[in-house]
Amino acid sequence: MNDGTRKFRINEESDQEMKRILTTVYDALREKGYNPINQIVGYILSEDPTYITNHQNARSLIRKIDRDELLQELVRRYLSD
Repeated sequence: MNDGTRKFRINEESDQEMKRILTTVYDALREKGYNPINQIVGYILSEDPTYITNHQNARSLIRKIDRDELLQELVRRYLSD
């Protein structure tokens, strides 16, 4: 019987790509005068791309990140410190 627990694995290459994309999105939001943390959190919670500016192709880039993988990585890093 399956207990419903899912296991996620993120390879290092995927982790580096996620970081590169988030950094680009963060910088684009900051350049446009937004609060990048609030905007990124809004996007993660809602998956509404309008939280992310089109500046520097940020909206397109953020959609390349799997939200489940992103959340897993954020929790892992938060708890490892």
